[in-house]
Amino acid sequence: MKAPRSVEWLALIFWLTACQTVPAVPLDALPASPTPPLPSPSSLPALSSPTAIALAAPTRQAASTLIASLPSPAPDPLRFVFPTPPAAPVSAWRPPLYPIPWAPTPFDHFYLARPIAADEINWPLADYRYGGIFFENVVHTGVDIPAPIGTPVLAAGSGRVIWAGYGIYRGGNDPKDPYGLAVVIRHDFGYQGQTLYTLYGHLSQIDVAEGQYLESGQPLGLTGDTGRVTGPHLHFEVRLGENNYFLSRNPELWMSPPIGWGVLAGRVMDTAGLLLEEPQLFVITARANGQNFMARTYGVGAVNSDPYYRENLVIGDLPAGLYDLYTSYGGQSYQITLEIRAGVVNYFTFRGFRGFQVEPPPLPGSDFDPAATPTP
Repeated sequence: MKAPRSVEWLALIFWLTACQTVPAVPLDALPASPTPPLPSPSSLPALSSPTAIALAAPTRQAASTLIASLPSPAPDPLRFVFPTPPAAPVSAWRPPLYPIPWAPTPFDHFYLARPIAADEINWPLADYRYGGIFFENVVHTGVDIPAPIGTPVLAAGSGRVIWAGYGIYRGGNDPKDPYGLAVVIRHDFGYQGQTLYTLYGHLSQIDVAEGQYLESGQPLGLTGDTGRVTGPHLHFEVRLGENNYFLSRNPELWMSPPIGWGVLAGRVMDTAGLLLEEPQLFVITARANGQNFMARTYGVGAVNSDPYYRENLVIGDLPAGLYDLYTSYGGQSYQITLEIRAGVVNYFTFRGFRGFQVEPPPLPGSDFDPAATPTP
């Protein structure tokens, strides 16, 4: 039975104030269930009017029921609703990570370990990925990793602490700073001549001091709920070039994936070839077991694409294998089958009514100018 419109609006207003939800159940911990056959593109319904998107945690649900909720680009697309997911287990088994630095191609840069240990949930929440839109339509410049207050936070790489305390966003020792207690590390390695930084926000306790040198994996503090949050978690950022809010990069392209798993990056455009400025939802379904993974394209704001991939969508930690990728655009449904290869960034493009294409980005050449093609 469809809920009254008033209830939908109340839910929408409530969730728009949130930066953090209770973590969803990891896909690995979900019980097996019969998988209905995958739908054909012609059978996927499309919405005729804009609506708020209400997403559950990724499950072994038929892709057709997920695609039915995909709106075409429409006015006010940045407003969406998250339901309350069930509580997550303390941990779930996942393969160990590739050793860092892991760079199987000249353009991959998995240089960072996870900032939460393997015996805890140490992967980003799907609903709070890089580029999402939360408080007052402010773009999310990192990823959120759910963890109870007091969980040890580890240095993702070796380097020197250049910030430890309140005020990393506003300056000064401001307890009202949205990052709360935060630590920033300037790493002793970089990428293409640029210095790499990582930021660890919303801590409850800091155990390092400015100027201190840390090895990869060394504890630097404890997770918490300081700053602008609605629940305990770690906010993790990667910054390249300078320690600057406007120079962040997607951490899922920098953190080493589990062995045997890969990452999917996409460049999503309109039919004219311009990056979409509103979040577009994609569902990717594993053919092996019917598991669904979801992600949205980046919102407009302080987010930046990788200079090679020029992506505006990333889905990390995908077990290698065949997948069906779905979306809806302009009232039409689109689907493509692709293979996720382990240990690398897999890539696709989507260009409006022209649909999907699976091919690597063009190799940098004399006409390759990353500065000329940033994410809006």
